[in-house]
Amino acid sequence: MAYDVKDINLAENGRLKIEWAESHMPVLMEIRREFENEKPLEGIQIGFALHVTKETAVLVRTLMAGGAKIAITGCNPLSTQDDVAASLAKEGIDIYAWRGETVDEYYANIKKVLDHKPQITIDDGGDLIFTIHKERPELIENIKGGCEETTTGIMRLRAMERDGALKYPVMDVNDAKTKHLFDNRYGTGQSTIDGILRATNVLIAGKNFIVSGYGWCGRGIASKARGMGANVIVTEVDPVKALEAVMDGFRVMPMDKAAELGDIFVTATGDVDVIKGRHIERMKNNAIIANSGHFNVEINMQELENLSRGKEKIRENVEKYTLKNGGNIYLLAEGRLVNLAAAEGHPSEVMDMSFANQALAVRYLTENKLEPGVHKIPKEIDEGIARLKLKTMGIVIDQLSKRQKEYIESWSEGT
Repeated sequence: MAYDVKDINLAENGRLKIEWAESHMPVLMEIRREFENEKPLEGIQIGFALHVTKETAVLVRTLMAGGAKIAITGCNPLSTQDDVAASLAKEGIDIYAWRGETVDEYYANIKKVLDHKPQITIDDGGDLIFTIHKERPELIENIKGGCEETTTGIMRLRAMERDGALKYPVMDVNDAKTKHLFDNRYGTGQSTIDGILRATNVLIAGKNFIVSGYGWCGRGIASKARGMGANVIVTEVDPVKALEAVMDGFRVMPMDKAAELGDIFVTATGDVDVIKGRHIERMKNNAIIANSGHFNVEINMQELENLSRGKEKIRENVEKYTLKNGGNIYLLAEGRLVNLAAAEGHPSEVMDMSFANQALAVRYLTENKLEPGVHKIPKEIDEGIARLKLKTMGIVIDQLSKRQKEYIESWSEGT
């Protein structure tokens, strides 16, 4: 056993949180019962770089029930729930994570996980995979494959694949339908609003709420903000997504214009420099800016600093920047993902499906030899999770009759 956590005495609080999550993640618990009986992961060493939350702990326990050995660290310096980390450490799990890590500590913890020589990696953002390829390539020979949880990580991995740099197979958990249609949309939508409210307690209704990016995460944020009475404006670079936002009833405009109108800004693009200095200069006095993308690069922090003559922490996860032009800007969670830094991340019910994909993807990697590259979650796994989720919700759906199945699979019948 090896661990490095903030305070092992927080373990009891963490245990209660984990048990709460388990009671709201019936699909993953059903998979756990199956894993306990079959032990499909017996002796497999798994290395994690995920947000250390109560839901992640349920996944860890599930993989261990299947026989796996686990070493885990966080995937963001501010997202670890210290009581959950303490609880996992108390259970004898090798864990290296605490809230408030420096960048150096963050990467040191990733390297500690790699010292366990994982055969399978589980990532959220890709830092574990990238560190292996850049600094520990000798590990690749014994790695069966990996799993990637999030949009940003998949974007980076596909770039590696295009360049011929990705040396082992990685399952694209993010693009499973039972992941991104629910986790990215409903999970990010609700948890982002939750993070903003916990940090600020501002009234959302009546405010101009700017959402940058109209992918599944942006759609969820825009929808939830509108549901709370905000006047939502979307900024986009993709013409199809921009058109979708218009058809969904949102105003769409460039950030240069939206900057002058917004009261609250949230970025969710996965790209850099979405909010730059020139936008900040145009913002209203007391505008609030936050990021819900994986990395803290969407708000140009250096340009914000350069425009400011001082900053002050005024609430937990809220810093007031006093600009040289006399205005104030409030930055949430240091520009890191506000839903995990200022709140608890996605609800357990949503992560139930996301982590069911992770668990079954790990088993798939142990049972199949795949070529290096990014691989989609098989349709039968994706649809099986949806069926199981419906079953746990007490929902029954129609089935195709033999005649209906024959009709849609045939080309011979006309009008």
